[in-house]
Amino acid sequence: MPVQESPESQSQLDTGLEAHPRESLKTRRKEVRRSLAQDAVNLPNMLTFARIVMIPLCLWFLDQDTPRAGFWSAIVFTLAAITDLLDGYLARKLGVVSVLGKLIDPLADKLIVMATLVWLVPMDRMPAWAVIALLAREFAVTALRSVAASEGVIISAGSEGKTKTALQMIGIIALLVGYPYHLSYLGIDLGVVDCVKVGRALVYLSLVFSVASAAQYVRLFAQAVEAKEEKLQEKDRAERDKSGTLP
Repeated sequence: MPVQESPESQSQLDTGLEAHPRESLKTRRKEVRRSLAQDAVNLPNMLTFARIVMIPLCLWFLDQDTPRAGFWSAIVFTLAAITDLLDGYLARKLGVVSVLGKLIDPLADKLIVMATLVWLVPMDRMPAWAVIALLAREFAVTALRSVAASEGVIISAGSEGKTKTALQMIGIIALLVGYPYHLSYLGIDLGVVDCVKVGRALVYLSLVFSVASAAQYVRLFAQAVEAKEEKLQEKDRAERDKSGTLP
């Protein structure tokens, strides 16, 4: 004789089935939080967080607008640039490349560059138009790379972008120093060098490379999209040919 389940037992079974997905979802969320917490305390990401913490310290020194404060502001910015080189190297060397690191590393770079450039405008060390142009380029390229990533296309930084970053960093350091100094190198008297003029010239030069690298990103993105579309069309043609072939 078949055994009939009572309504109470059937209700308990349904409740168990509903509870199981909820428990598994909670478990997955806990695992994600645990993974993010572990990523946050690895050495490369801690260096990246330290770079973010250096931003208000750099701006505080810069706001004093004295030769000594400008020197220390440049020191803090230089240390931040060094951590930018170290965190990526250590992440690859130690095998701890993480999603969190991929998010906060470029964010930290853009934050400290944007913050210092914007702060330099009211101090008359940088013109507003140049800062706006640089920031517009950064936003445009970031958006383009995000769209490319969503399409499965990874666009790596080219030589123009790396040159732009190097010129920009050195130029900003000179702008942070911000005062004329009598310099000599290897016994050669260079005379009085105005750090603001030097830094401004380097940032202007980095702007040229910024435009060139942005054009390169657009070109690479267009080529990657076209290649992807061609592959999809070839796949569709192959599937149609296969379905139309007689056994």
